Amino acid sequence: MSNHRIKNIEHLLAEIEANIANKALKKESVSQSTIGWQLDHTLKVINAVCIAMIHSNPSVYKPSTKPIRIVLFALGYFPRGKVKAPKKVRPPAVITKDDLSQQLAEAKAHVSHIKTLPKTAHFNHPIFDTLSKKQTIRFIEIHTKHHLKIVRDILK
Repeated sequence: MSNHRIKNIEHLLAEIEANIANKALKKESVSQSTIGWQLDHTLKVINAVCIAMIHSNPSVYKPSTKPIRIVLFALGYFPRGKVKAPKKVRPPAVITKDDLSQQLAEAKAHVSHIKTLPKTAHFNHPIFDTLSKKQTIRFIEIHTKHHLKIVRDILK
């Protein structure tokens, strides 16, 4: 199952790459931010989450059940405008093509690396609590789809 999700994330990264050229576009009726903001934020999240999972201690993993996680992960959907991005993953005022490309290369490498991690590698999310490797991969997939849907809506 995780391999299928990893392939989905790799396809989403290809969509991010294809939209770097549109980074300056914005449609206020969809979002107050540009496509570049959406892409930068998404890449920052992927990289930060993967790094946290890579550095996690699998022997201390304890499963967690949060009803909100169970519902949203089952739906495969995050509602818009309900959560503000933490400072660590907020884009800078100026987003460059080079920076997006560098973050994209890092994200591809990180996604490739997390395939090899044990099942109990984990990530601590501020809302969803402790996520296993499988749950973390699902989170990355849903989060990336969420922001790429905004990108697609801006492009409409």
